[in-house]
Amino acid sequence: MTTRRKNKTAENFNSAPESNTSNQTSRSAKVFDFEFYKRLLTETVPKIIDSQEEYDRLEIKFENLLDKGELLSPEEDSLFDLLARLLQDYEKRTLPPLDSTSPAETLKFLMEQNNLKQTDMIEYFGSQGNVSQVLTGKRAISKGAAQKLSKQFKVSTDIFLKEM
Repeated sequence: MTTRRKNKTAENFNSAPESNTSNQTSRSAKVFDFEFYKRLLTETVPKIIDSQEEYDRLEIKFENLLDKGELLSPEEDSLFDLLARLLQDYEKRTLPPLDSTSPAETLKFLMEQNNLKQTDMIEYFGSQGNVSQVLTGKRAISKGAAQKLSKQFKVSTDIFLKEM
């Protein structure tokens, strides 16, 4: 970021709240409290994520805000948006694009991220043999299983049904 841009950002941040609240007040009837937002930022210390540890730390903060749902203040909503962008940026830089992974690879990744074993997948595929065949790519994931998995992992069914 250039010095000129930094100064412009600092000017905007330090200017009177009335001139900067138009975007925030459209989301909520509450007035954006810059002092409260500064405290949230100080507690969270968001920065460009450069390690899995930093990702995990900010993901916990993000999930805590996510759990509040509609009860977020305008300041928390802004922090939520900032953390979402930081997390997404790190994921784009470090994870393979879902388009280039097979349904089996995607399922393995989701299982790993959720500490699930093959035996945990029997309820989706009917038997241990079917689970093994799906995970090795020898068997496609059925529409019914894809729908159950999409609910379990909160993702689109499309990632389990695409052909490679």
